[in-house]
Amino acid sequence: MLGRVGLVPQTAPHSGKPSFMTRSAADLANAPHPDIPAAPPPDRPLLGIGLMLASVALLPIMDGFAKAMADSFAITQLVWARFLFQSLLIVPLALGTSPKAMLRPSHLPLQLARGVGILIGTFLFFSAIRTMPIADALALLFIAPLIVTALSPLVLGEAVGIRRWMAVLVGFGGALVVLRPGLTVLQPGALLALGAGASFAGYVLLTRRLSHAAPPLVTLAITSLVGLVATSALLPAVWVTPQPMQLAAMAAMGAIGAGGHYLMIRAFEKAPASLLAPFGYGEILTATIVGYYWFGDFPDGATWLGIAILIASGIYISVRERVRREETGH
Repeated sequence: MLGRVGLVPQTAPHSGKPSFMTRSAADLANAPHPDIPAAPPPDRPLLGIGLMLASVALLPIMDGFAKAMADSFAITQLVWARFLFQSLLIVPLALGTSPKAMLRPSHLPLQLARGVGILIGTFLFFSAIRTMPIADALALLFIAPLIVTALSPLVLGEAVGIRRWMAVLVGFGGALVVLRPGLTVLQPGALLALGAGASFAGYVLLTRRLSHAAPPLVTLAITSLVGLVATSALLPAVWVTPQPMQLAAMAAMGAIGAGGHYLMIRAFEKAPASLLAPFGYGEILTATIVGYYWFGDFPDGATWLGIAILIASGIYISVRERVRREETGH
């Protein structure tokens, strides 16, 4: 679910006045930081693409388990189970391979913020798919790069070129096609999915920012522990004892989450975020397969049109910024 690196826009070139995304999600992720050592440039793009495709193929399966159990358990317990079993797999590996980095993590505030981002995003997304198809909810996450672009002048004081503004407007039009306000009753799940997209954008930003600041297993372990500790505090109020098969499904959910996110982190190490962005949208294919075979859900024609518009807008933003960077040599 969270390997949505297609949501990460391209880094913009540097100029006299900050242009679109010059200090936005992707640029902040790649920009030098006084406390984080400069990362070597990624130099294995094909491997990075392969890792990304594997990540986005796995993660919707985790969503499928969550949706299947959403009628039997509170969302809080499902999120707790996801982070519990992910932690049981990842934390021992992190301690074994990088004990110093694990016991004395560097850049802890950023690590904790990353954990909070994925925790909030997971809770909102699991809540969304409880009442709507996985593919429909996933489609609404694709507005994340559009939101970053639209808010960058207000939040970051950046100039946004006319081409990117047009891409944003077209992309939001695609979101409206998926939502179809006025033609159908706007589902609360759709709003939850939109909120999840905003949270995941921050999560992916910090993933890129931390990809060379700490070993990937350490980053993933800290993320898991943040989610586990936060949900454990709320668990007694919603606890339902799972049956053996349900417990196995929860364990599978955590294992898939751990594997998918680890592959995503490694993909960022091997290839630039701008190159990986289009491949992140491949997650919609697995989500559609899971939704169809597990729940009988299949996006209708209008939803597919909205998805296509959103993907095209996001890819255009990424490609446009990559071209601008290459033209200026930054």
